[in-house]
Amino acid sequence: MGRAKEIRVKVIPSKIANEFVKKHHYSGKVVANSKLHFGCFLDGKLHGVMQYGSPMDKRNVLKLVDTSNKTINSKFNEMLELNRMAFDDYLPKNSESRCISISFKLLKKNAPHIKWILSYSDAVQCGDGTIYRASGFKLTNVGKNSTIYKLKDGRKIAKRGDSKRFYDLEGAKVLKGFQNRYIYLIDKSCKITVPILPFSEIDKQGAGMYKGEKVTIAERQKKD
Repeated sequence: MGRAKEIRVKVIPSKIANEFVKKHHYSGKVVANSKLHFGCFLDGKLHGVMQYGSPMDKRNVLKLVDTSNKTINSKFNEMLELNRMAFDDYLPKNSESRCISISFKLLKKNAPHIKWILSYSDAVQCGDGTIYRASGFKLTNVGKNSTIYKLKDGRKIAKRGDSKRFYDLEGAKVLKGFQNRYIYLIDKSCKITVPILPFSEIDKQGAGMYKGEKVTIAERQKKD
């Protein structure tokens, strides 16, 4: 673990978190739904941010986990999505998984009503979820993603709903790839209701990606 043990994780203001994410996340963008922001500190300085909030389609994803709670209203308050995660190059190896683990412990202690975490890996532009797998998440879907557009001016956007109102999509290029869905149960008494896939499914479907480069998990393991 090395110096990763020295990292301190604590809640930080949204303004500070958003500024860091815009600078260090590959998309350069924040998620408006994010409401809980953890900062990761080493040697007294901020070197990583994790942002949690509601997913865009919260009502539809609630069915992914059985929390043995019969009311929809209570289920709405029982999960969060890890919306954004950004780290700079200062932090040592294994920092990301350690920071995620600490944030889960903080949630369990200070927000015991949160029973599970949802997150997605962007295997169109970034990666297939290496950090999630190292952090104990379960893979529950490997899905093709054709919602990312590269505009004529070079900007990349996720096309949802009324994107045409805000962007000129004429001449835009669809960036095809995958989006992998991961779930972590903070409350181990809960049950994932959809099939849990072996990580080998990522290579099987050709969804392997690391740091924006198409590469299989098997190829990466050979190099380790």
